[in-house]
Amino acid sequence: MKPMSDKHFAILRRQMVELIEIQVELMSDELGQEALSEQVLAAMRRVPRHLFVAPSLASVAYQNTPLPIGFDKTISQPFIVALMTDLLAPQQHESVLEVGTGLGYQTAVLAELAGHVWSVEIVEELGNHAQMRLQQLGYSTVDIRIGDGSRGWVEHAPYDKILVTAAAEQPPAALLEQLKPCGRLVLPLGPADDQRLTVIDKDAVGQTRTRDLIPVRFSLLETVI
Repeated sequence: MKPMSDKHFAILRRQMVELIEIQVELMSDELGQEALSEQVLAAMRRVPRHLFVAPSLASVAYQNTPLPIGFDKTISQPFIVALMTDLLAPQQHESVLEVGTGLGYQTAVLAELAGHVWSVEIVEELGNHAQMRLQQLGYSTVDIRIGDGSRGWVEHAPYDKILVTAAAEQPPAALLEQLKPCGRLVLPLGPADDQRLTVIDKDAVGQTRTRDLIPVRFSLLETVI
Protein backbone atom coordinates (compact mmCIF):
# COMPACT_ATOMS: atom_id res chain seq x y z
CA MET A 1 0.00 0.00 0.00
CA LYS A 2 1.24 3.50 -0.82
CA PRO A 3 2.04 5.85 2.05
CA MET A 4 -0.47 8.56 2.85
CA SER A 5 0.20 11.96 1.30
CA ASP A 6 -0.41 15.49 2.57
CA LYS A 7 -3.56 15.51 0.46
CA HIS A 8 -4.88 12.45 2.28
CA PHE A 9 -4.08 13.95 5.68
CA ALA A 10 -5.84 17.19 4.74
CA ILE A 11 -8.98 15.23 3.86
CA LEU A 12 -8.82 13.41 7.19
CA ARG A 13 -8.42 16.73 9.02
CA ARG A 14 -11.55 18.09 7.37
CA GLN A 15 -13.45 14.95 8.34
CA MET A 16 -12.12 15.23 11.90
CA VAL A 17 -13.47 18.77 12.17
CA GLU A 18 -16.84 17.70 10.78
CA LEU A 19 -17.07 15.05 13.50
CA ILE A 20 -16.14 17.63 16.13
CA GLU A 21 -18.94 19.88 14.88
CA ILE A 22 -21.42 16.99 15.15
CA GLN A 23 -20.28 16.14 18.69
CA VAL A 24 -20.62 19.76 19.82
CA GLU A 25 -24.12 19.97 18.37
CA LEU A 26 -25.15 16.74 20.10
CA MET A 27 -23.71 17.98 23.42
CA SER A 28 -25.07 21.52 23.12
CA ASP A 29 -27.22 21.21 26.25
CA GLU A 30 -24.22 20.22 28.38
CA LEU A 31 -21.89 22.74 26.76
CA GLY A 32 -24.29 25.66 26.65
CA GLN A 33 -23.48 26.32 22.99
CA GLU A 34 -24.34 24.71 19.70
CA ALA A 35 -21.12 25.38 17.79
CA LEU A 36 -17.47 26.28 18.17
CA SER A 37 -16.03 29.43 16.66
CA GLU A 38 -15.04 29.23 13.02
CA GLN A 39 -11.57 30.53 13.95
CA VAL A 40 -10.99 27.51 16.18
CA LEU A 41 -12.33 25.08 13.59
CA ALA A 42 -10.11 26.63 10.92
CA ALA A 43 -7.07 26.23 13.19
CA MET A 44 -7.97 22.57 13.69
CA ARG A 45 -8.11 22.14 9.92
CA ARG A 46 -4.65 23.66 9.52
CA VAL A 47 -2.56 22.01 12.24
CA PRO A 48 -1.12 18.65 11.10
CA ARG A 49 -1.90 16.43 14.08
CA HIS A 50 -0.16 13.48 12.43
CA LEU A 51 3.18 15.28 12.89
CA PHE A 52 2.66 15.49 16.67
CA VAL A 53 2.39 11.74 17.27
CA ALA A 54 4.72 8.81 16.64
CA PRO A 55 5.06 7.97 12.91
CA SER A 56 3.46 4.58 13.61
CA LEU A 57 0.29 6.39 14.73
CA ALA A 58 0.11 8.89 11.87
CA SER A 59 -2.57 6.91 10.03
CA VAL A 60 -4.92 7.16 13.03
CA ALA A 61 -3.98 10.70 14.08
CA TYR A 62 -7.30 12.19 12.95
CA GLN A 63 -9.53 9.79 14.81
CA ASN A 64 -11.38 11.47 17.66
CA THR A 65 -9.42 9.73 20.37
CA PRO A 66 -6.44 10.36 22.67
CA LEU A 67 -3.15 8.85 21.54
CA PRO A 68 -0.07 7.91 23.58
CA ILE A 69 2.99 10.14 23.38
CA GLY A 70 5.18 8.31 25.92
CA PHE A 71 5.93 8.84 29.62
CA ASP A 72 2.38 7.68 30.47
CA LYS A 73 0.96 10.76 28.76
CA THR A 74 -1.39 11.25 25.83
CA ILE A 75 -2.29 13.79 23.21
CA SER A 76 -5.89 14.81 23.94
CA GLN A 77 -8.69 13.82 21.60
CA PRO A 78 -9.35 16.48 18.95
CA PHE A 79 -12.81 17.29 20.34
CA ILE A 80 -11.31 18.22 23.72
CA VAL A 81 -8.50 20.25 22.11
CA ALA A 82 -11.03 22.19 20.04
CA LEU A 83 -13.42 22.69 22.97
CA MET A 84 -10.75 23.88 25.40
CA THR A 85 -9.38 26.26 22.78
CA ASP A 86 -12.84 27.62 22.08
CA LEU A 87 -13.53 28.12 25.78
CA LEU A 88 -10.21 29.92 26.19
CA ALA A 89 -11.00 32.16 23.18
CA PRO A 90 -7.41 33.31 22.50
CA GLN A 91 -7.06 36.48 20.43
CA GLN A 92 -4.28 37.68 18.13
CA HIS A 93 -3.20 40.43 20.54
CA GLU A 94 -3.09 38.17 23.60
CA SER A 95 -0.36 36.38 25.51
CA VAL A 96 -1.23 32.79 26.46
CA LEU A 97 0.39 30.49 29.01
CA GLU A 98 0.02 26.77 28.36
CA VAL A 99 0.80 24.29 31.12
CA GLY A 100 1.61 20.86 29.70
CA THR A 101 3.20 21.14 26.25
CA GLY A 102 3.33 17.43 25.55
CA LEU A 103 4.49 17.05 21.95
CA GLY A 104 3.09 20.45 21.04
CA TYR A 105 -0.20 19.82 19.25
CA GLN A 106 -2.36 21.96 21.52
CA THR A 107 0.46 24.51 21.53
CA ALA A 108 0.30 24.75 17.74
CA VAL A 109 -3.47 25.23 17.78
CA LEU A 110 -3.07 28.04 20.31
CA ALA A 111 -0.29 29.61 18.24
CA GLU A 112 -2.65 29.76 15.25
CA LEU A 113 -4.91 32.08 17.26
CA ALA A 114 -2.91 33.93 19.95
CA GLY A 115 -0.24 36.59 19.76
CA HIS A 116 2.32 34.58 21.73
CA VAL A 117 2.28 31.24 23.52
CA TRP A 118 4.49 30.53 26.51
CA SER A 119 4.39 26.80 27.27
CA VAL A 120 5.78 24.82 30.21
CA GLU A 121 6.44 21.07 30.07
CA ILE A 122 7.76 19.02 33.01
CA VAL A 123 9.15 16.14 30.88
CA GLU A 124 12.33 17.35 29.21
CA GLU A 125 12.23 14.88 26.32
CA LEU A 126 8.69 15.90 25.39
CA GLY A 127 9.37 19.61 25.67
CA ASN A 128 12.53 19.42 23.56
CA HIS A 129 10.78 17.37 20.89
CA ALA A 130 7.86 19.80 20.84
CA GLN A 131 10.20 22.81 20.49
CA MET A 132 11.96 21.20 17.54
CA ARG A 133 8.74 20.24 15.77
CA LEU A 134 7.10 23.62 16.27
CA GLN A 135 10.19 25.37 14.92
CA GLN A 136 10.22 23.07 11.90
CA LEU A 137 6.60 24.00 11.20
CA GLY A 138 7.32 27.71 11.45
CA TYR A 139 5.62 28.55 14.74
CA SER A 140 7.83 31.48 15.69
CA THR A 141 5.53 32.88 18.39
CA VAL A 142 6.01 29.95 20.78
CA ASP A 143 8.51 29.58 23.62
CA ILE A 144 8.85 26.42 25.72
CA ARG A 145 10.41 25.99 29.13
CA ILE A 146 11.09 22.75 30.98
CA GLY A 147 9.80 22.90 34.53
CA ASP A 148 6.91 22.72 36.97
CA GLY A 149 3.93 24.18 35.15
CA SER A 150 1.92 24.63 38.35
CA ARG A 151 4.29 27.51 39.12
CA GLY A 152 3.58 29.16 35.78
CA TRP A 153 6.25 31.22 34.04
CA VAL A 154 6.54 34.33 36.14
CA GLU A 155 9.08 36.12 33.93
CA HIS A 156 6.49 36.67 31.21
CA ALA A 157 3.43 37.17 33.42
CA PRO A 158 0.77 38.39 33.55
CA TYR A 159 -1.09 36.46 30.85
CA ASP A 160 -4.36 37.21 29.12
CA LYS A 161 -5.28 33.54 29.05
CA ILE A 162 -3.98 30.33 30.65
CA LEU A 163 -4.68 26.76 29.50
CA VAL A 164 -3.78 23.71 31.61
CA THR A 165 -3.75 20.30 29.94
CA ALA A 166 -3.51 18.26 33.13
CA ALA A 167 -5.91 17.97 36.04
CA ALA A 168 -5.56 19.66 39.42
CA GLU A 169 -7.78 19.28 42.48
CA GLN A 170 -7.56 23.03 43.06
CA PRO A 171 -6.54 25.85 40.71
CA PRO A 172 -2.80 26.42 41.26
CA ALA A 173 -2.38 29.68 43.16
CA ALA A 174 0.58 30.77 41.02
CA LEU A 175 -1.50 30.51 37.86
CA LEU A 176 -4.31 32.61 39.31
CA GLU A 177 -1.74 35.20 40.38
CA GLN A 178 -0.20 35.29 36.89
CA LEU A 179 -3.58 35.74 35.18
CA LYS A 180 -4.41 39.30 34.18
CA PRO A 181 -7.54 41.04 35.45
CA CYS A 182 -10.34 40.19 32.98
CA GLY A 183 -8.33 37.07 32.03
CA ARG A 184 -9.43 33.47 31.73
CA LEU A 185 -8.08 30.12 32.92
CA VAL A 186 -9.31 26.82 31.45
CA LEU A 187 -8.36 23.52 33.07
CA PRO A 188 -9.65 20.10 34.18
CA LEU A 189 -10.45 20.43 37.86
CA GLY A 190 -11.22 17.91 40.58
CA PRO A 191 -10.04 14.57 42.00
CA ALA A 192 -9.04 11.75 39.67
CA ASP A 193 -12.50 10.15 39.74
CA ASP A 194 -14.50 13.37 39.33
CA GLN A 195 -12.77 15.80 37.00
CA ARG A 196 -14.74 18.55 35.28
CA LEU A 197 -13.65 20.82 32.47
CA THR A 198 -13.64 24.20 34.20
CA VAL A 199 -13.50 27.85 33.17
CA ILE A 200 -12.29 30.45 35.67
CA ASP A 201 -12.77 34.12 34.82
CA LYS A 202 -10.99 36.88 36.75
CA ASP A 203 -12.75 40.22 36.85
CA ALA A 204 -11.23 43.70 36.77
CA VAL A 205 -10.65 43.76 40.53
CA GLY A 206 -9.19 40.26 40.75
CA GLN A 207 -12.24 38.31 41.90
CA THR A 208 -12.79 34.95 40.20
CA ARG A 209 -15.91 33.23 38.92
CA THR A 210 -15.89 29.50 38.18
CA ARG A 211 -18.13 27.40 35.97
CA ASP A 212 -17.73 23.73 35.19
CA LEU A 213 -18.96 21.96 32.08
CA ILE A 214 -18.50 18.31 31.24
CA PRO A 215 -16.80 15.36 32.93
CA VAL A 216 -13.29 14.71 31.60
CA ARG A 217 -10.37 12.45 32.39
CA PHE A 218 -6.84 13.88 32.28
CA SER A 219 -3.55 12.80 33.77
CA LEU A 220 -2.75 14.65 36.99
CA LEU A 221 -0.71 17.83 36.98
CA GLU A 222 2.82 16.93 38.02
CA THR A 223 4.68 19.20 40.41
CA VAL A 224 8.27 19.44 41.64
CA ILE A 225 8.72 19.61 45.39
